[in-house]
Amino acid sequence: MNSSSVAPNANSTALLTDQYELTMLQAALADSTAGRRCVFEVYTRRLPPGRRYGVLAGTGRVLAALADFRFGTAELDWLSDEHVVDDTTLDFLAGYRFEGSIRGYAEGEVFFPLSPVMVVEGTFAEAVLLETLVLSILNYDSAVASAASRMTSAAAGRPCLEMGARRAQEDAAVAAARAAVIAGFVGTSNLEAGRRYGLGTIGTAAHAFTLLHDDEEAAFASQVASHGVGTTLLVDTYDVHCGVERAVAAAGTSLGAVRLDSGDLGVLAHEVRAQLDGLGAHGTRITVTSDLDEYAIAALAAAPVDSYGVGTSVVTGSGAPTCGMVYKLVAREGRAGVLEPVEKFARGKTSVGGRKAAARRLGRDGRAVEEVLVTGADSAVTAWTSDDTSMRELQVPLVTHGTVDPRWTGESGVRLATQRHRASRDELPRMARRLSADEPAVPTVTLRLAG
Repeated sequence: MNSSSVAPNANSTALLTDQYELTMLQAALADSTAGRRCVFEVYTRRLPPGRRYGVLAGTGRVLAALADFRFGTAELDWLSDEHVVDDTTLDFLAGYRFEGSIRGYAEGEVFFPLSPVMVVEGTFAEAVLLETLVLSILNYDSAVASAASRMTSAAAGRPCLEMGARRAQEDAAVAAARAAVIAGFVGTSNLEAGRRYGLGTIGTAAHAFTLLHDDEEAAFASQVASHGVGTTLLVDTYDVHCGVERAVAAAGTSLGAVRLDSGDLGVLAHEVRAQLDGLGAHGTRITVTSDLDEYAIAALAAAPVDSYGVGTSVVTGSGAPTCGMVYKLVAREGRAGVLEPVEKFARGKTSVGGRKAAARRLGRDGRAVEEVLVTGADSAVTAWTSDDTSMRELQVPLVTHGTVDPRWTGESGVRLATQRHRASRDELPRMARRLSADEPAVPTVTLRLAG
């Protein structure tokens, strides 16, 4: 069948990959190594400059994408027409199903350099195909969550609202909203993210709505009539102080909030708070937007701001748009049928061979003091559990023999990840929340098992 006559499967994630994964598969099928058991590990060699911790996000999306990693007729015909792989490989891909296992850090967990945030085990043929799918999701989502965590930390309990959809590719915008909420944002302007993941959605009006009307009074009256006095009125289209006066005149002293989107937000927030109180609108909140990042949020700590709307900086990782995660083969089945560690020695890109478990050592105050990587013989690492009460084990089962644990996906997965992030960040040393550049918040050490 010609591929031009077959509509692509909109749900298939199989071609969200790089060609070399399929060409490696073809060669491995030909030389009979494709069936060797392998362990691949996802980690980052270093945090972005100045960052003290990262936040794992995207795990639930990886698991959902895995369920749709299927090569249907359209995908196979295209690969055939483009001569990407041979017929033997196409036959293998037609029946492809991941039947291996995946363990990893729970989504929302903080991580550090070399933290084995995801471990994929299966045959080479099963596992090698997942590299790009896994990395493209985890690298982006974790970058957003890591930035969002710094922002919610800087906000010190004041709500942060995600509104960056117009600054990202449309599918990335949905993923970014999800990741931001996992890291503590309380809502998003993105309706698809709200629908898909059960997130709270927010939004009222832009400057265009005010400019549509003959004057500001008419715009505010229309919005209040439609949405009630609890709405948020944007007061800086013309003159902020006139806007505040008109907003209270339109909605009364029960006006929900005013939004400031330009100017010196710290100075304006103090002036607007005094003006609102003088008008009797003591309960009217102040929301600020306008290219905020974690540093701008921290600078507004002393201002009478009630919530922050963040766009560009959060969906772009606030200067660190990727976490630099890699997907490396760390063990493979040798000729004797036993898993053997493998590692690369390329300068600046070395890897540490062998399967690893991970735990976080806590001090007497309950704060993290070390990230512990557990290494040794494969059987010992696989069976390892800690009897040390100061150690919290970090890896959890995500996929077992091809079956995804549904707890980590969908709306429930987002809720679990949000809770995990809150607890994990609270466990860090207090200095970890500082925005000044420094080393990772805790050191990474190795525990080598005997035997």
